[in-house]
Amino acid sequence: MTFKADKPSVLFVCVKNGGKSQMAAGLMGKVAGDSVTTASAGSKPGSAVNGLSAEVLAEVGIDISRNIPRQVTAEDQVRADVVVILGPEAQVDEVEGTRYERWTTDEPSDRGIDGIDRMRLVRDDILARVTALHATLTAP
Repeated sequence: MTFKADKPSVLFVCVKNGGKSQMAAGLMGKVAGDSVTTASAGSKPGSAVNGLSAEVLAEVGIDISRNIPRQVTAEDQVRADVVVILGPEAQVDEVEGTRYERWTTDEPSDRGIDGIDRMRLVRDDILARVTALHATLTAP
């Protein structure tokens, strides 16, 4: 796979850019270190990061508590090698030359699991997906 810059770039997008996309970007930063450029954005950004999302990332040494949700732009997508859309609700106008993936993440609330326990399961699901994506982006 060839990349647009000297290292692969991933943009994570969800609706509010307060939960899953922020978690995915934080987790990719931890997994990839400096080997991947990472950003996140929302199709309809909210005003703050989800408190439970920040809490479960803090449990694994990642601080997203000061991050500010922002609107996804065409420029963000042009810069990215891969745009990962988290969940079925977020919509973006795809740009040519960028690979898109949609992740339908685990939804523990469908099984009656809520609160911090739900968010830990969401985190772990996203971590597994991020780890697999990182492996494909950095494979020789």
